[in-house]
Amino acid sequence: MLRCSPNYFSSSASAGVSVSFPAGLCVGQADRGRAEALPKPSLRAWPSSVVPAGSSVTLRCRTPTRDVSFALRKGARVWEMVQSPDSTEDRAEFHLPDVKSSDAGEYTCEYHRRGNPHVSARPSDALLLLVTGYLRQPSLQAHRRGPVTEGQEVTLQCQRPAAELGPVMFALLKAGSAAPVQVRAPAGRETDFSLWNLSAGDSGNYSCVYYQARAPFRASQASPRLEIRVAASLPSITSDYTTGNHIRLALAAVIMVIAGAFLLEAWCRQRHVRGQSG
Repeated sequence: MLRCSPNYFSSSASAGVSVSFPAGLCVGQADRGRAEALPKPSLRAWPSSVVPAGSSVTLRCRTPTRDVSFALRKGARVWEMVQSPDSTEDRAEFHLPDVKSSDAGEYTCEYHRRGNPHVSARPSDALLLLVTGYLRQPSLQAHRRGPVTEGQEVTLQCQRPAAELGPVMFALLKAGSAAPVQVRAPAGRETDFSLWNLSAGDSGNYSCVYYQARAPFRASQASPRLEIRVAASLPSITSDYTTGNHIRLALAAVIMVIAGAFLLEAWCRQRHVRGQSG
């Protein structure tokens, strides 16, 4: 759960939105000249930034700078969260258990030096957390059928139900990946994802979701999974045969040279014997 730290104070805007800031650190009061010297942190989600409702997600904020205090921001609001025991001086982990639709949105993390809260780094790049299961399930299919070999291209088409309205985005997911493989705008009710120059590492189970392009970022159920298997390309197999042929030809040449040497020696001996006989 998100909650404000005792070291934070809240100010209420006229629109009734409560915004929390670290004590002594307000928007516009940071020493921006010195802040530029601090490296920007990175923010990642584990196990993924696209998860079904009821899952647990850990947001990991990392920076090369040590002896700092971290904060997590969702949209315009900033919270100090209880950090995991796994947190270190250069990494903070924030746990979101049992996520639901209200947890979806854009997150950033930031940090400031513990001894000088007026000096803070720029926020991380935004991470969009999607919680699936709130819109109807799309379908996913491949334009081509049959085996796929390394170096080839595969196009996957994701299509949403006709009843779903409003501006949406599509995301292609791969099982085991922490972030979407691709994100695309739709062309009508569908969109195409092209996977270029495939390698064995691209093998796996793929699915897709669509989600609202604006807050509250409701996301659909994930499509049924589609398995892609990428086999070794024929050129690599042909190359193995070519190498073997070169080795065999080289051995044959060596044998011929040795045989020729024996024949030459025998001819020389025979000529020498005839010369002595004469």
